[in-house]
Order: sequence, then C-alpha cells, then structure tokens
Amino acid sequence: MAQTMRPNTVGGLFATDGKPHPIQDTLLGVTLVLGITSFVSAMFHDLHLLSSWTGLVGIATGAYGQWISETTRERFGLILGLGASAVGFFLGMAHGGLFGGVVG
Repeated sequence: MAQTMRPNTVGGLFATDGKPHPIQDTLLGVTLVLGITSFVSAMFHDLHLLSSWTGLVGIATGAYGQWISETTRERFGLILGLGASAVGFFLGMAHGGLFGGVVG
C-alpha cells in the first residue's frame, strides 16, 4: 500500500496532472452552465426553445470537451454537463422542439 504514503501534490481542482488546461476547463464550465440551464428550463413547457437550444449547444461543447480532455476530473464534470444537457434537450424537443411554432 505504497500509494497511501504519497503526498497529494495536485495543484488545481481539475488538473490532476499538475498542468494547466485552460481550454478544457473553459469547455467544462460552459458545458456545466449550459447543462444546468437546459435542465432547469426544461421543467417549464413554455421555455422549450431555451431548453432545446442550450441542450444542443451543451451536447456539442461537452462532446468536444470529452474529445480533448486530459484528466479524469475534467471528464467527470463533462459527463455531468452532458447528461444535464441531453435531458434538457430531449425534454425541450418533446415540449415543442428547436423552432416550435416560431418557423413555419
């Protein structure tokens, strides 16, 4: 059990390798904000435009963030944001979709 004797030298909250990852951290923050916005606004039928569009953009930013992420902590946060974005997107689509009466 040598790992229990090693000191914790992690510098940042999301960078477990001790190196800065500004692009990945920015994508993580954007994905989490979009996911929370999409998830919360999906609970209201009249906000289907907001929930579907923020969910769609959150899925795109989260997918790109997963592609370029380098640490497990970044991937964990991105998965949370992706899940919230997907739930908000699908509920927004069920309540009226991306255009829902605005076009056509």
